[in-house]
Amino acid sequence: MSTPAQVAPTDPGPGGADRAVATIDRIEALLEHDERLGARVTRPHGLLVAAWRDIEASAGRAKDPLAVVFVPQRVWTQERELLSPVALRLAEGTALIVLLGRPDDNSLKDAAQRGLASVLDESATGEDIYLAALRAFELMEAKARAEARGRWLGRYQFELGELIDIARAMTTVRDVDQLLGVILEKSRFVTGADAGAIYILESQGPQAVLRFKLTQNDSVRFDSREFTMPLSDRSVAGCAALRKKTLNIADVYDLPTGSTFHFDSTFDRRTGYVTRSMLVAPLISQRDEVIGVIQLINKKRDPSHKLLSKADVDQQVVAFDERSEELLGMLAAQAGVSLETAILYEEIRSLFEGFVKASVEAIESRDPTTSGHSRRVAELTVELARIVGSEVTGPYANASFTQEDLRELEYASLLHDFGKIGVREKVLVKAKKLYPEQLELVRARFDYVARSMEADVLARKIRLLEAGAPRESVEAIDRELVERRAVLDAAWDSVCNANEPTVLSSGDFARIETIGTETFVDRSGAVRTLLESAEIDCLKINRGSLTPEEFDEIRSHVSHTFRFLSQIPWGKSLRRVPLIAGAHHERLNGTGYPNRLRAEEIPVQAKMMSIADIYDALTASDRPYKRAIPVERAIDILDFSVRDGHLDGELVRIFKDARVWERARERSS
Repeated sequence: MSTPAQVAPTDPGPGGADRAVATIDRIEALLEHDERLGARVTRPHGLLVAAWRDIEASAGRAKDPLAVVFVPQRVWTQERELLSPVALRLAEGTALIVLLGRPDDNSLKDAAQRGLASVLDESATGEDIYLAALRAFELMEAKARAEARGRWLGRYQFELGELIDIARAMTTVRDVDQLLGVILEKSRFVTGADAGAIYILESQGPQAVLRFKLTQNDSVRFDSREFTMPLSDRSVAGCAALRKKTLNIADVYDLPTGSTFHFDSTFDRRTGYVTRSMLVAPLISQRDEVIGVIQLINKKRDPSHKLLSKADVDQQVVAFDERSEELLGMLAAQAGVSLETAILYEEIRSLFEGFVKASVEAIESRDPTTSGHSRRVAELTVELARIVGSEVTGPYANASFTQEDLRELEYASLLHDFGKIGVREKVLVKAKKLYPEQLELVRARFDYVARSMEADVLARKIRLLEAGAPRESVEAIDRELVERRAVLDAAWDSVCNANEPTVLSSGDFARIETIGTETFVDRSGAVRTLLESAEIDCLKINRGSLTPEEFDEIRSHVSHTFRFLSQIPWGKSLRRVPLIAGAHHERLNGTGYPNRLRAEEIPVQAKMMSIADIYDALTASDRPYKRAIPVERAIDILDFSVRDGHLDGELVRIFKDARVWERARERSS
């Protein structure tokens, strides 16, 4: 604030006014000749004299001088409006009054609140004047310092609170890209920066590079993309990284002499933005390694002001001060640790996802016919969960799934068949009722019987020919061979038909049992049947290709899944993966397996996975034991399962109405 200009005195009037003017003239002369105060002297009014002194910078108001105003008691008691030139300063506490002459007691009431510092006699000496002015200046300076300390303490408490909030925010964010956004946003906030950018240090073969990851700007909008640049002291960011030191640049277009780095003005030329001040700090890990660089641009006087022109920059932008450096240093230290943690977390997560992917591929490689099933079930289940989480009515109106919940569900769905690793491979891939080696043994018996039949007929023909039997007798034997061979071939055809995993009628069972009673004599002379009892049992399977024992072995994969997955330390956010994956074959009416859980005992995630699992099994491409069915037919089967008490009717309705299979396909494409 500038010193008020001197104004011409008003007409002092007769009598006391003349004496007041004479007193003020004398005080003015004393002040002007006393160099101890180091004050400037002015006459704001003919009846007022003011001594001005600049306050010390440490007191907090370096650009705002203080004033001690000497006022005759006549003005104080009768013409107080003459104090209007200094009234605002009196209210602000940057001016105090020394009263010359004692007025009546009533006029001194609340005088301290009106800016009165002391009262002197009109005949006060120069020493009295000096001491009164000195005490007034000291009083105002003490008050200014106290106010500055209060402001500093308030600012410190605010900044401390912000730093605590920032630290909390950074320690709870695990996604690297999201964390970078938080770091940059908070750094700009506490330092008043208009813009900023973050670089991450990477290795590309033997060379270290800085990858530009993120930028923020309050004043201009523009498209940006990631790029890399060599780690070199030729760039500001590279220099900060190599030196492990914060760089504070007042004007990037006027760099200090001897700087190794230069400022790339490409961005300014392309967008019209004007970069001036810059504060650049390295992000250092707990191992004292630079992992990134944060670059803040254009500290503003008013953080809300946009820099839309060079005039705005000239008016608003200042150099980053020491406090900004301190704040960024504290924040960068925390950010470096948080970023290192997030990167390690991302690496662990990638490693774990690689393990999950490899596990799924290992499982599906044992049964190539189901290739892709686990991934499709995961996509369907997670998409259904997203839709269920958005329901506003019905039994699932209060359901919600966080990103961590969805990730947990995705892993459980991907690994829901993990237990198949504990099932014999030949059972997993059994396409027919008889294993190939079993069918080969049956084929060998039939071939042996056919050869034996041919040998028997040939021996009989030879005997007839040797005995001179008529031609008709020989031909009758040939016809017998053809008939017996036709019967044997028909029996083989029946075995082959029965071996297909289709639904058989009771007549088919009887035919297999009849064939099983047919006997022949082997090379050792033992009497054997065409079909062994175990083979008959397999061929009499009336649905699918598995015997009850084999079906139980297949069903045991769910128990294996739970047991295997329970041995993995999933952590808090993924702790329910084994439980969800191990319950996808449970049924609402308690007829499922392995634990025969009822509706209220089955996790809702497992209920959703059951729907996805059945749907994909029905609609997946043809398999040796079944053909793919149309979507409409698959939906009908889901509805039948609801009526049978197997599936959750509301979840099936949502699955149908939202056409989850289409949405999952669109999201994955």
